[in-house]
Amino acid sequence: MLRPGGKVISVAGPPDAAFARELGANPVIRLVISAMSFRTRQRARRRNVEYSFLFMKAGGNQLRELATLVDSGGIRPVIDHVFPFEATREALEYAEQGRAKSGKVVIRMT
Repeated sequence: MLRPGGKVISVAGPPDAAFARELGANPVIRLVISAMSFRTRQRARRRNVEYSFLFMKAGGNQLRELATLVDSGGIRPVIDHVFPFEATREALEYAEQGRAKSGKVVIRMT
């Protein structure tokens, strides 16, 4: 759920033109990348929200920044179901069967 005027930041969706500019891509590549996200950006506009792509690198700095945003409420992850660690097998089955429709499946470690 996202209120009108909100911003969707995706690490899994198609890259957008802003990402291509950050890369310093040539105009042809920027056009191709922009075309890849056209449908997603169009859907976002229809819902009065902004779409943005965030390229994730496996690194501690980005994870710390994300943790800060989550802790401050700047990013609110959508959670479908939380399983205790002992139910990891059930959590994986739940996710593999496509039953998680409204968010992520979480396995609690404590």
